[in-house]
Amino acid sequence: MLITTVSDFRKDMKTYLDRVVKNFETLIINRGKDSGIVVMSLEEYNSLMATNHELSSRKNELRLDSAIKKLKHYAAFEKDLIEG
Repeated sequence: MLITTVSDFRKDMKTYLDRVVKNFETLIINRGKDSGIVVMSLEEYNSLMATNHELSSRKNELRLDSAIKKLKHYAAFEKDLIEG
């Protein structure tokens, strides 16, 4: 995670944005007491939104938890695709 001030961000905006995109870093721009802005790549944002959607219902959350447990205990299996 990167943290900077508004004035430092203005001075070197391209470098900060390049680091956010290339290194999947999150940038916090401090704007004073208890105030700030978060900058992240579009890819990272989309990933967070997808995760939020998947966990938005209890049913989905339970399915994901079950799948994770199966993978951790090697209870997963492979299935061949049906070619048509």
